[in-house]
Amino acid sequence: MLFQSLYIHLRFYGFLIFFIGLFITAFIFPGLLPWVWVAFGLFAAFVVVDYSLLFLKKNGITAVRTTPEKLSNGDVNHIGIQLKNHYDWTANLQLIDEIPFQFQERHFEIDRSIAPGQEVALNYALRPTARGEYTFGNLNIYVSSPLGLLSKRYRFDANQTVPTYPSFLHMKQYDLLAFSKYKQPYGFRKIRKLGTTTEFEQIKEYVSGDDIRTINWKATAKKNQLMVNQYQDENAQSIYLIIDKGRVMKMPFEGLSLLDYAINATLALSHVILKKKDKLGLFTFSKKIDNRVAAESKSVQMRQIMEQLYRIDTDFHESDYSKLYADVKRNLSQRSLLILFTNFETLDGLNRQLPYLRGLAKNHLLLLVFFENSELHELTQQKAVHIQDIFDRVIAEKFNHEKRLIVNELRKYGIYSVLTPPEKLSMDTINAYLEIKARGII
Repeated sequence: MLFQSLYIHLRFYGFLIFFIGLFITAFIFPGLLPWVWVAFGLFAAFVVVDYSLLFLKKNGITAVRTTPEKLSNGDVNHIGIQLKNHYDWTANLQLIDEIPFQFQERHFEIDRSIAPGQEVALNYALRPTARGEYTFGNLNIYVSSPLGLLSKRYRFDANQTVPTYPSFLHMKQYDLLAFSKYKQPYGFRKIRKLGTTTEFEQIKEYVSGDDIRTINWKATAKKNQLMVNQYQDENAQSIYLIIDKGRVMKMPFEGLSLLDYAINATLALSHVILKKKDKLGLFTFSKKIDNRVAAESKSVQMRQIMEQLYRIDTDFHESDYSKLYADVKRNLSQRSLLILFTNFETLDGLNRQLPYLRGLAKNHLLLLVFFENSELHELTQQKAVHIQDIFDRVIAEKFNHEKRLIVNELRKYGIYSVLTPPEKLSMDTINAYLEIKARGII
């Protein structure tokens, strides 16, 4: 058992090669042989001392890995390691954590020296790019003494599984931005409200400044003094977030798929919507309608949304917009704001689905969110050096122009749209929702 945790350092092999050379030399010069044996005996004594230092104390090093309850997809997550040295000498540690295979990290290693009795907190960062369960293996620590000839392996925390959810860190960030009074530098802007929906609250006595149009003449006659109706703005509208999980959403960008960007933006937007006291619902579609959550503003709604977003994955099918239209028409009788996350690359692709989008916009307010290709945009900004660069730039401009044509085509039929690069998806979508909310056009 002791020898299973024993490892030999390169320094040991270096000394061994050195002594082999000395013994070969001693055969040529026999007078050196006694001195070589003395030196080799000292080396063997140092090895025994090193072994004793490492193995006489059973628990020379203790370590605990601390992980978040859940990881945030697409964000930097910090993993903590608490180390304590129980040896009476400074321990040189080589820490190798068996991080989940999804990260494909083959050379993860942390080197650290810890004084006797010292307790140290280390941390490292991981950025997951897929939702699901991530399993950490053993936390391996190789300890060597100041002699540095041998090392002893300690193992801790085997098989620790942590789920990775949509970006809740991302959600909290935009929650603060949405309700900060310093919104403008981040892209928020105030819009003059064009109208309002009012709901009766109470009848009260008239005071100077009240709108005379709200005088309640029946109550005035009974009380023999002017009485007015008091109204409050009705803020709770029904908002449905719809995610296309067809094959067009599998396109990758900086490690995440467009579907994961849409899921992260949905989570951030959901938090803002519920803070604004609106009723929030969710469903996804491709060949069929899935992950349905009815529109409510109750306290458990955020947890239900989170659980459904955790389960979403693309099915690589062509999305059926006719089924989406039929489902909305059958199940959503009240006028609602529909925020649809999808992607169109060409005007022809849009025209195939436009009749269904127009049908949705007839009874509801439709906001279509789709993606700008950031790499194509960068290509159009590069200086052309060769003929091929000119061809590439022209083709990129053509695709970018198609995206702008899609926005114009949607506008013709009263469909609102957000064309945004993936990294700005959450910000731009929240901006669009707050603008619609401020204008009172739901």
